[in-house]
Amino acid sequence: MTKIFYYLLFALIVTSCATNPYKKSEKVYDETLKTLKETISSKETVALPVVTTYKITDNRSYAEKLINAKDSISKMSLTILKNGVNTEWISTVNFNLRKPNFVIIHHTAQDSIQQTIKTFTLARTQVSAHYVIGDDGRVVQMLNDYLRAWHAGNGSWGKNTDINSASIGIELDNNGSEPFSEAQINSLLALLTKLKKDYNIPDQNIIGHSDIAPRRKVDPSVLFPWQTLAEKGFGIWPDEILEQAPTNFNVEQALRIIGYNTKNLAAAITAFKLHFIQTDLTPLLDEKTINTIYNIYKKQ
Repeated sequence: MTKIFYYLLFALIVTSCATNPYKKSEKVYDETLKTLKETISSKETVALPVVTTYKITDNRSYAEKLINAKDSISKMSLTILKNGVNTEWISTVNFNLRKPNFVIIHHTAQDSIQQTIKTFTLARTQVSAHYVIGDDGRVVQMLNDYLRAWHAGNGSWGKNTDINSASIGIELDNNGSEPFSEAQINSLLALLTKLKKDYNIPDQNIIGHSDIAPRRKVDPSVLFPWQTLAEKGFGIWPDEILEQAPTNFNVEQALRIIGYNTKNLAAAITAFKLHFIQTDLTPLLDEKTINTIYNIYKKQ
């Protein structure tokens, strides 16, 4: 009888050790991960108001990179830490994809949308964007919103020093010296409407390439209608009547709080003017500039 008891006890211990107490959460994790992989693989065209959609032919390079991206979020390999401790894996059931929190607007500085598409489909150029909007209003999506495009370079905004990982890049077909067409801006507004709704992007996080890279970048150009965007709920714009800034107002600190990198203060002031004043692109700190900075600072 005692012998049978020990056999039963041994069997119970073995069964207990062999059963994974996290089997249920592992299953949920795997099912959720499969859904997320399908999400980042999607290349469906989306109907936007008054926009003719345009879809690029699939290419092997995109597919290969997508496989790598999907594989990278599946990896569950254990790691040996410097103190000798091995990490262990237990799947949580509470997770989703990280969502973009910024929209960065560019102009292509090229002669046609076809030229930009070619640039973004050549591996050697090492540059891309999620969307390209043609002068005629066509919208070309080139990358899933959840994937990281290479459009922001070494730009920064506030404490965020990896804008590529947190943003959607939109390129406007414009050489930098011509006005932006009505059809193009209407398509941009339609696209921003969708993106803002999908990802709950804050108004103040819809900015330009020049904002995140003072001195290095000047796009979108001074002709870009930032005021129109702000009036439609995309971005912010100074009030028509500006309040006088306090005598002890710290311009550099305010620009940093807004988001600008002020290591080169003159460049930061010029970038601010390119976005919010547009009639004067010098680094001169006149009364209007100071009061405008104060106004935008108070909207943060």
